[in-house]
Parts: sequence; C-alpha cells; structure tokens
Amino acid sequence: MAIVDVSIIPIGTGTPSVSSYVADIHKVLQRHEGRVKYTLTPMNTIIEGELPVLLEVIQDMHEVPFTKGAMRVATNIRIDDRRDKESTMEKKLASVRSKL
Repeated sequence: MAIVDVSIIPIGTGTPSVSSYVADIHKVLQRHEGRVKYTLTPMNTIIEGELPVLLEVIQDMHEVPFTKGAMRVATNIRIDDRRDKESTMEKKLASVRSKL
C-alpha cells in the first residue's frame, strides 16, 4: 500500500484561480472510489492504494487540465511506499498524535 501526495498545476490559464480545475480533478477521484482512498487539502491531494492503481489515477488526474484547454500542466508527485508493514493515512496520523 502506498500513499501519494499529488499537486496538479495548470499553467497559462489566464486566471490565478484554479478551483474549477481542482473540482474536476476531484471528480476523477470520485470515479475511482473503492480503488483508492483520498483526502483533498488546501494545497494538494493525498491518495492511498496499490501503487500501479495510484499511478493510473494520477495520469487520469494529470489529463484533466488539458481537457479544459490548458496547454501545459505541471504535476508534482511524492510517493511513500512502505513495504515492511502496512501503512495508511490514518495509521501515520495516529502515530504522530500518540506522541503529542
């Protein structure tokens, strides 16, 4: 199970607002519900699942700004793929909270 931090940045949209892009990208995640878990944050999206599935979902997410007319898209991905034990978003947060 992997956890991925992903930010998709449409470039050259003519406006500094990207909320409509974020909303449409979120719809991609909703279509993949059951295959991945996700959390939308003010700065990025965190998704959890099997790495091959996550990479497929990220590619679908990356394509969204192009379908809305963007000519350039920058996608930042950070992967946490721990294989010595099961790691989930909830377990990572619980571990930190237990130490506070």
